[in-house]
Amino acid sequence: MKLIVAIIKPFKVDDVRTALSEAGVSGMTMTEVKGFGRQKGHSELYRGAEYVVDFLPKIKLEIAIDSAVLDQVVEAIVNAASTGKVGDGKVFVYDIEQVVRIRTGESGVDAI
Repeated sequence: MKLIVAIIKPFKVDDVRTALSEAGVSGMTMTEVKGFGRQKGHSELYRGAEYVVDFLPKIKLEIAIDSAVLDQVVEAIVNAASTGKVGDGKVFVYDIEQVVRIRTGESGVDAI
């Protein structure tokens, strides 16, 4: 089993969710986060004063999947989230040792 953590632009959430549904993903967790990478933030004007926004709004998606569909799911995320510009985000893949569904006690892939 794998845990995919994807950091994407907020306006790409619906596209990624649709792509994940088509790839057979049955659930995910979404968190609004702020951060920066190579994009390094940007400057904005507010009431005539310029200020620097160091941390940009992003969306963090967490998706637990069976290892067999890893490449397909990562490809779906990358294709749906890509704009071709700086700040599109990243996809991280982690191993999951165990999953237990609290309600039923199911474990492993059945709990995903």
